[in-house]
Amino acid sequence: MRYLFTLSILMVFSAVFSQEDMLPRGFSAEEKALLDWEQFTVQNSAVGIETPPPYPVRHMAEWEELQALAITWRSYPEILTQIAFHAALEVKVLIFCNSVTIKNTAQTSLQLAGANMANIEFIVADNNSVWIRDYGPNCVYANDTEDLYFIDWVYNRPSRPKDDALPTEAGIYLNIPVYSTTLNPERLVNTGGNFMSDGMGTAFASNLVLDENAPGNPYGAGPHTELDVDSIFEDYMGIDQYIKMETLPYDDIHHIDMHMRLLDEETLLVGEYPQGMADGPQIEANLQYVLDNFNSTFGTPYKVVRVLQPPAANGAYPPMGDYRTYTNAVFINKTILVPGYAEQFDTIALRVYRENYPGYKVVSINCNDMIGAKGALHCITKEIGAADPLWIVHQRLADVSNNNDVSGYEVLAQIKHRSGIADAQVFYTIDTTQAYQPLPLQYAGNGDNWTSIIPHQPNGSQVFYYISATANSSKIQVKPLAAPMGYYDFTVNDEVSLVNETGNVELAEIYPNPASAMTVVPVNAAVSLDAKLEILDVFGRKVTTIFDGKLSNGLSRHYFNAANLPSGTYFVTLQTEIGTTTRRVVVQ
Repeated sequence: MRYLFTLSILMVFSAVFSQEDMLPRGFSAEEKALLDWEQFTVQNSAVGIETPPPYPVRHMAEWEELQALAITWRSYPEILTQIAFHAALEVKVLIFCNSVTIKNTAQTSLQLAGANMANIEFIVADNNSVWIRDYGPNCVYANDTEDLYFIDWVYNRPSRPKDDALPTEAGIYLNIPVYSTTLNPERLVNTGGNFMSDGMGTAFASNLVLDENAPGNPYGAGPHTELDVDSIFEDYMGIDQYIKMETLPYDDIHHIDMHMRLLDEETLLVGEYPQGMADGPQIEANLQYVLDNFNSTFGTPYKVVRVLQPPAANGAYPPMGDYRTYTNAVFINKTILVPGYAEQFDTIALRVYRENYPGYKVVSINCNDMIGAKGALHCITKEIGAADPLWIVHQRLADVSNNNDVSGYEVLAQIKHRSGIADAQVFYTIDTTQAYQPLPLQYAGNGDNWTSIIPHQPNGSQVFYYISATANSSKIQVKPLAAPMGYYDFTVNDEVSLVNETGNVELAEIYPNPASAMTVVPVNAAVSLDAKLEILDVFGRKVTTIFDGKLSNGLSRHYFNAANLPSGTYFVTLQTEIGTTTRRVVVQ
């Protein structure tokens, strides 16, 4: 027997949630009960245009220029206050409030915090929960850089119709057209925490997006095959390579933002657990699947950056502890907000972001109060892209291994604006205390590509650079957005940069050293190979094994907790088929 739940019935369920109630990011008990029925339908009173956009579209990447950041003022007001405080220094902050009373409460909180109130706007609009990442509007641009549209999927939480309608409310407020995947044959269910794109047509998700649109789904979607899902994402989002991975055993909401994110078009930040712990094995299997089968938009293998997934306060990992994560961060132009839990772990995670985004303001916000609900900063924020983007895409220059064989270093960039590009330059220096030197970028004559040559530099130099472009409309943009404080960099040498005495693997500098808590052991490998990392005492006796397995090529980070060792001097050894390398570490 099939039961159809109309909006009036669903409103009864949503009415029981007061402002003080904290709906989880996953299914509530009431929603699980609804999903036990064969089917329900949500007839929202506010939906957008129920056909695909009229022009080819491009979904924006999260590191692109924003005009605003949207949040709903419900649960976790202290965390929301900190988010709004830092975001308002960069962009407009749009705060959706259920009532004037809640608006006044939020306003008072932000005023007391000293927030830039000139950049904060309050919108009285119905909503059910704080998890705006999952149900909020998705930003796409017509013809890459022209009109901004919102895309609205069907939200997969059956007792939250107000959340499901909020993208339309946002579109009305901002005067942005909303296109909704609400009518079959294109009715599609998805959540923002399970979607991440590179801004160039490639996106990532877990298989949740297939499961929730498959035959027998309770949402009235399709049903859709994987080809159907891919076609809908191409029509509505401009996604032509949609990479899907197995869901994880212990992340029961199956949202990828809890364990990975894109740092740029070719770099994956992946959450890492101690060997064999929690979701670590499946995450590694998924990563290997991606690396074996897909390349970045530049046609190159994806780079992988690791960040430790910290244990809960009781020292346990999922499923016995909270799903603490550092990948659940949010980019807001020149600022990056990163979840925080405990200083000994936070310090390492912040360093990872700062290494990859030098010059950006990287801020930690304590998320212990909310992580038990299976979400952090990324989950309760939603980016609103710039209304008039000047889009710059650039593949960072790699370190030069044989500097004697090159006469200069070619900089390539894809630059586009709806008015056309009037001028573009690359600025470079080998000393950030000195002025950057400008070089013109020349139009390459094919599409939107521009090129220049940074002159040859002496062996051992570190070259810092950034790109600037001016549109015919006079709009100016830089890449990275934090330039000139932010920059790209590469080193030049007459030897292979990742090779040391072992041949093709390097045990890099351990930090912090001296150590007293969580400690990082970085390894650079030119190729993937079997390796073992061990800690030895001063007599050469093995204390513990840090890693035993196959290293991925590139930089990998491994961890040990120095608090578990008596004070003294130790030696970390890296053993491979080529040889053994040792570094000294002092435990305080």
